[in-house]
Amino acid sequence: MVDLTLLGCGGGMPIPERFLSSLLINYKGRKILIDCGEGTQVSMKIAKTGFKNIDIICITHIHGDHIIGLPGLLSTIGNSERRQPLKILGPKGITAAVNGLRVVAQYLPYDIEIIEVGENDLELLEGEVLCSTLELDHSSPCVGYRFYFKRNPRFDMDRAKKNDVPKILWNKLQKSKDSINYQGKRYNPLMVMGEERKGIKLSFVTDTRPKDEIVEFIKDSDFFICEGTYGNDLDIEKAIRNKHMTFKESAILAKTGNVKTLLLTHFSPAILEPSEYLTNATDVFNNTLIGEDRMKFTLNFEE
Repeated sequence: MVDLTLLGCGGGMPIPERFLSSLLINYKGRKILIDCGEGTQVSMKIAKTGFKNIDIICITHIHGDHIIGLPGLLSTIGNSERRQPLKILGPKGITAAVNGLRVVAQYLPYDIEIIEVGENDLELLEGEVLCSTLELDHSSPCVGYRFYFKRNPRFDMDRAKKNDVPKILWNKLQKSKDSINYQGKRYNPLMVMGEERKGIKLSFVTDTRPKDEIVEFIKDSDFFICEGTYGNDLDIEKAIRNKHMTFKESAILAKTGNVKTLLLTHFSPAILEPSEYLTNATDVFNNTLIGEDRMKFTLNFEE
């Protein structure tokens, strides 16, 4: 299963009830943070997520409401006595941005690896998660992220017996990616595994105008987190001018992309009660949720 905590659902500037853009993904005890807007650390403290064990930080783009919380978080992670390297992903320019922000976080007890992503796939967490990115349409280079959490094929007892695999190796081969030598013979996982099983697809798209490529990118996602900067359909001119989306536009993407659930986030500070505009989305895509700070979700593998 994949656990999600929406740490901040605001856009532009923080308000007392809403911190800025940030999502924490927890998978098998490994953590991926998407964006690190102002207030991320406070929200993590309230949610009791811990700081030390973040493996990867993915930044969508280099605007303050998505990255200004980063230097403070890196310092706090260092103060937690972390020693393992930390990976930061982001669009073109992320290397210079992180290095600039680190003027106030120069001395860290761990190494940082910075990767500038394009429209490419990366294997994360020792190959257990496939991360894909898509260039979006915003006022600065911006990328959407899609994560596919792989699931091991089913164990096939008949195949294991047919291949004369000793029972003592069954469990080990289920959990291994490598072959095992036992009593002078080599056994590999394919000798005990059966049909493939569907994983979990999570998509995160924020700060963009709608574009056709997004539909294919999010297609059949189990969970689609998308910006809804403007709730009112009458704000479409603002959305176009500022390269954001309305609730309705996000819902159209969700419906066209055949996702299971849409979670709206990145609300304008002018929207004090996003739920007042929910029907603008649900009239198009019924399974739409309004994000709130520290809202939690668990995504389970299908049987």
